[in-house]
Amino acid sequence: MQLSKTEEQVMQLLWKLEKAFMKDLLAEFPEPKPATTTVATLLKRMKDKGFVDYKLYGKSREYFPLVKKSDYFSKHVNGLIKNFFNNSASQFASFFTSETDLTLTELEDLKKLIDNQIEQQKK
Repeated sequence: MQLSKTEEQVMQLLWKLEKAFMKDLLAEFPEPKPATTTVATLLKRMKDKGFVDYKLYGKSREYFPLVKKSDYFSKHVNGLIKNFFNNSASQFASFFTSETDLTLTELEDLKKLIDNQIEQQKK
């Protein structure tokens, strides 16, 4: 299951806050803030999809994520690699490094990350 762009925006806020009441979420939105009913609808859909849940305190709901940010984006990236790059991490890396505006420093940092990962896997 995937989140829509607006659901993802709400999810980003929940990951940041870790748990939040509706008023906390609305306070985090940039202007113009969405209507409470809009956010409530998004949260209901996200709950139905298994991404969030809530604890009830009287009539107030405290929402919290059920899916970790790293798990969600890992699946997202793996799906991109599978669907757009013939399941080839090399094709993805080639595209990423040539089609984005990475500086020399950023490219060197990426190389270090890859070199470190190679060393970890050798152990």
